[in-house]
Amino acid sequence: MLLTIRDLSKSFPGTKALDGVDFDLAAGEVHALLGENGAGKSTLIKCMTGAYRRDAGEIRLDGEAVSPASTAEAQALGIGTVYQEVNLLENLTVAQNLTFGREPRRFGLVDGRRQRRQARRMLKDYGLDIDVGRDLGSYSVAIRQIVAIARAVEVSGKVLILDEPTASLDATETRMLFDIVRRLRDRGLGIVFVSHFLDQVFDLTDRVTVLRNGCKITTEKTAELDRLSLIRHMLGRELEAVESAGAQAPAQGVGGKEAVRFDGFGRAGLVEPFDLTVREGEVIGLAGLLGSGRTETAELMFGVRQAQTGTATVDGTPTALTSPREAIAAGFGFAPEDRKIDGIVPDLSVRENIILALQARRGWARPIPRAEQHRLAEDYIQKLDIRTSDAEKAVGELSGGNQQKVVLARWLAMNPRFLILDEPTRGIDVGAHAEILRLIARITQSGMSLLVISSELDELVAAADRIIVVRDRAHVAELTGADVSTDAIVRAIAAPDEGRAA
Repeated sequence: MLLTIRDLSKSFPGTKALDGVDFDLAAGEVHALLGENGAGKSTLIKCMTGAYRRDAGEIRLDGEAVSPASTAEAQALGIGTVYQEVNLLENLTVAQNLTFGREPRRFGLVDGRRQRRQARRMLKDYGLDIDVGRDLGSYSVAIRQIVAIARAVEVSGKVLILDEPTASLDATETRMLFDIVRRLRDRGLGIVFVSHFLDQVFDLTDRVTVLRNGCKITTEKTAELDRLSLIRHMLGRELEAVESAGAQAPAQGVGGKEAVRFDGFGRAGLVEPFDLTVREGEVIGLAGLLGSGRTETAELMFGVRQAQTGTATVDGTPTALTSPREAIAAGFGFAPEDRKIDGIVPDLSVRENIILALQARRGWARPIPRAEQHRLAEDYIQKLDIRTSDAEKAVGELSGGNQQKVVLARWLAMNPRFLILDEPTRGIDVGAHAEILRLIARITQSGMSLLVISSELDELVAAADRIIVVRDRAHVAELTGADVSTDAIVRAIAAPDEGRAA
């Protein structure tokens, strides 16, 4: 084996990111590394490339034990990485990027003529004939990806890690990139391919390794693996017909008054146009793999990204949703997936975090009186059982579950018409997980409508009246009644593209 990893572990405070992971990469192989958010893919790559120091385990390259202490050291050993966001200098020329740190010199100065000649030679191997004297930023994303690959191979030359390389490419550009990857494989490179596009995984790779919750689940030959089994490995769900309470009895929201409607709502390259009507007190579940378009759907609805097509209607009134400010004014709330980056303001107190959305809707010229702030904060600390010594404690000092409750309290204090919850139980303990699920059931009784996005299929089945399945940036199925089951969700995710709903 070209690269062998055995029993690799890595922990961060409160989290075991990798737990005894094994991984092998052969020369002349394209090996897919798959898993949902939090599976451990990025941590494994960073341990391979010296960005992280592993806590335990062994990495061998060409049979020799290696411990790269930096990405530069990993490159010197032969391990290079190309990320979705190309980490080159767009204000420098293609030739300067390709030879950066290794420029040919004459009398102590960079020899520009030799530099450009060297760059053209490097790109010739990739079938690319471009002006290497132009700034890299003037070229398409696909060209920049190929330049990044050419540099990584030149600098490293044994192992090439491609992390979501096609996320911003169209079909033609993806085919061009795949031709180059196959050529590199045939030259004997070992290539690790990280992608959330399963069709590309089956088209390009020789083997697949799946990680889940920091553990290796399986390694199999791609040709011997069916799509349904792969998704089951990634999601950790046996195909059992687990029915929700909503499938046993009439769903709360069904038959109620229309609260929000989206008609032909979409944005090119982000989410294909979709229709969705949400009724009062209804919980809509949104299911799909990482990168399928779940979070992008939520961001369109909340105005984080602007829809290019379609209309939104709230309580029968056409409503512009071109910014979060407009969405909040329309009565929308959004608890994002990454609470630490997009949710909480860690240095502000619990009280200040809770009143943020309500204050934003009122406008900063009309500050909420301090006494009212304290009343709201204490009310939601009690209602949601937020474990804090007092309302003035910095929210960044709370546990993950309590931080999530503070984010929920912020939106509940605003009494939204429509609340979007993106992975509301991710990264929290079992007790807080159960409390948040009970809270979801309780708040819909007041008539509030919810959209819940979750990778936990059992969670969606238990909470949702209906489930929308998203695949390859399109809403492809709607499950209701007895069809609200883990079995039906996984099969809808795994269905071939020709089965896509209109």
